[in-house]
Amino acid sequence: MQPDLVGLEISKGELKRLTGFDPEDVFRPSIMADKDKRLSFFLNEALVALALTPIIVGGIYAFIILPTLGSSNKMGVILLIIVPVAVVVGRSLWRKKNCPHALTILLDEVEKYHQVVQAIDINDQLTNSGNTQGNISDREQVISALQLIREDLVRALKSERILRDNKKLLANNQDLVVNNLANLQTLQVSSQASEYAQLLNQSLQIALDVQAEIRKLQKV
Repeated sequence: MQPDLVGLEISKGELKRLTGFDPEDVFRPSIMADKDKRLSFFLNEALVALALTPIIVGGIYAFIILPTLGSSNKMGVILLIIVPVAVVVGRSLWRKKNCPHALTILLDEVEKYHQVVQAIDINDQLTNSGNTQGNISDREQVISALQLIREDLVRALKSERILRDNKKLLANNQDLVVNNLANLQTLQVSSQASEYAQLLNQSLQIALDVQAEIRKLQKV
């Protein structure tokens, strides 16, 4: 990946710092629409449940079952069935309660943004291998668009977190509600039929969606 693309990525660590959540712990409905992500999500939930089950079952059995009912294989088996289900349900309820809808939308926009970055990286690799020709000027235009969108995404994530903590603080941080949409709309590529034109249009749509979400946050 080219250095200018690496600088555009928003790492999981940065997302956690901006939002206060580990991105992996935020359930997004869009995950269910992607087969691979859906499988990965359910697999991760199963692993977490399996990891916690022995600890929880051991604690309940040692401190509740044994003192009250004595040794009971039946209760042990029942706990081994119930606890994993309870862990999965509990984590789901926790997400719904603690992960705001606005945050899930913004994280979806971050993912779309990263998909555009990855598309440019693939195009760079194809160009370097001689399989395709790319217009350097068009590439620079898309990179400029992504730089502006990155700024907007960071602002939006900061705004969402401030709103969660204290809505009044958002009014005192007007720099967070400024967006780069006007600057993005001035960017153009040499050919509207090119790959870069499609990427630029995708970038503009992300910017529009982020701006709409920021406006919603201001009205809450």
